[in-house]
Amino acid sequence: MQKKIKECIAHPKIKLYNPYFFNKWELFEWLSKAKSTKSYIPHTQKLKSSSVISSILKTYPSVYLKPESGKAGKGIMTLQYCEEDKLPYKLKIQDHSKSTTYKSTNLESLWKRIKRNIKQNEYIIQQGIELAAFGGRPFDLRVLVQKNANGQWRMTGVGARLAGRRSITTHVPRGGTIEDPILLLSSVFDTQLASNILNDVKSTALEIARQIEKSSGHALGEMSMDLGIDQDGGIWFFEANSKPMKFDEPAIRKRSLERLIQYCTHLAKQNG
Repeated sequence: MQKKIKECIAHPKIKLYNPYFFNKWELFEWLSKAKSTKSYIPHTQKLKSSSVISSILKTYPSVYLKPESGKAGKGIMTLQYCEEDKLPYKLKIQDHSKSTTYKSTNLESLWKRIKRNIKQNEYIIQQGIELAAFGGRPFDLRVLVQKNANGQWRMTGVGARLAGRRSITTHVPRGGTIEDPILLLSSVFDTQLASNILNDVKSTALEIARQIEKSSGHALGEMSMDLGIDQDGGIWFFEANSKPMKFDEPAIRKRSLERLIQYCTHLAKQNG
């Protein structure tokens, strides 16, 4: 399949939309450089050494370590620093639906464990965001945007994912659960503010999609993205996927299939 896709990409008369998976580092570079999207991007750097971690922890007490090409929460770690604690450094490593915690008086001993976990993969380090939570469990929003019958970006649907009790991510394979976004937002904020936040999420997702397509240099027809809401109602971008999985919500799944057909029909007319 990969060989055939490469042949199609190289073919002068064949045009593929969404030809590649996104790279996390590239996504954050693209979006942090654009005026319209940079305010949604957590502070992010390439993870090259323990000194990078030490430097960021001076500003942010909690950071995420993420593989550049990872998906479904695989390989994600968190690192926290609390000066008052007897063991101030706390590392959590995601493992299926649970996480394992390691504590230390110094960063270097944890860095050795981090390197064993990273292996040869490229990683980024990112500012931790205090997400809005329900029942002590943080949640984020899963957004699907697609092009419509006129080739314009439109919102297809928004879902919510509530983190598992012992998980450091909200991904369902890692113990997360599927929830109603407006119900979760209304449990944290008042009803009107929750509605306003959800509207802002939709417009933000469309702006991000347009910027990603512009920066990627490729034609894109759909993408899903993870957006977090902090405790003050602020919106943060965490990830985008150029080849989104089927949404578990039946209404979103049905609309996504309709949009795919509509956009393909649009492309066929363009080439006719």
